[in-house]
Amino acid sequence: MKNLSPTLLALSLLAAQMLNGCVTAKKYDDLSARQKADAEGKATAERQYRGATAELQKATDELAQLRLTQKRLVTDSTETGSAYRKTRSLYNELNNSYDKLLKNSDRELATKSSDYNKVAKDLARREAELGELETNLQKSKAENDRLAADLKTREARLTELTQALADKDKAVTDLKARVSKALLSFNSSDLQVKLKDGKVYVSLSEQLLFKSGSTKVDPKGQEALKKLATVLQEQKDVNVVVEGHTDNVPILRGTAGLTDNWDLSALRATEIARLLTTAGVSPERVTASGRGQYVPVAANDTPQNKAINRRTEIILTPKLDELFQILGSNSTTPATGLVPGK
Repeated sequence: MKNLSPTLLALSLLAAQMLNGCVTAKKYDDLSARQKADAEGKATAERQYRGATAELQKATDELAQLRLTQKRLVTDSTETGSAYRKTRSLYNELNNSYDKLLKNSDRELATKSSDYNKVAKDLARREAELGELETNLQKSKAENDRLAADLKTREARLTELTQALADKDKAVTDLKARVSKALLSFNSSDLQVKLKDGKVYVSLSEQLLFKSGSTKVDPKGQEALKKLATVLQEQKDVNVVVEGHTDNVPILRGTAGLTDNWDLSALRATEIARLLTTAGVSPERVTASGRGQYVPVAANDTPQNKAINRRTEIILTPKLDELFQILGSNSTTPATGLVPGK
């Protein structure tokens, strides 16, 4: 009955009523209500049918899309399978490598542990060395500070020493000028005054001082020595060294008190030293020495050169007490090239 149209349904009901005779009003109302409900049910069924049809179409479309997707997935699956097999092969290789590494791991671990211990020991040693270096650095810093202070002191002493040397050089130059002026009247071939090594050298020839083989000074030589003594009396800070020199000609046998040229040079030097002290020069300032023939100034090959070698040199040296006080110690003295008392 659900598949019958409303009109047919109504006719059927009417026929049934006629056949049955009379139908009550209540049954008619029930039928009408049922007819209305059936009509609504049909409308609902038709809507549901249309919805189901739309859903079916949608499902059909989705199925087609899924089939396309499946096709693509099959293709992708083939490629993925190939990639998988390659990956699996690579995995197997890696796994084999891992197994090899794992087998060697204990040995490598032992080696690394040994290396670590070596590194740890080396680090400890280096830390100890670093501590020692830091200690040495502190010591070096302290030493550097001390040296800096010492350098400052030495610089001050050097300045003072430089000034003292300049004063000494000026004193020597002034001394030479005074001696030269005092002895100006004597022949330059018999008497020479010159500067050498910071000292004044007064060189007197044998002709001016002595007769051949004699140790007594001639009057003209005594005059020269007295003039020199006058200058030295004013220069009380000057030491005097008298050196006698001869040529290489042996002295005559039988000369009283003389064995060789050494004796002759020493006696002449002593005689000149005695004359200087007699003329007023303090004896403690005077030193006499005989050099004999051993310090010539010319080759003993001609009479002229031999005459040059027969000489007496009076060496005038300013006292260096002030310089030695500045230097302060014997260890410093050699560096200056100065010799005490010279």
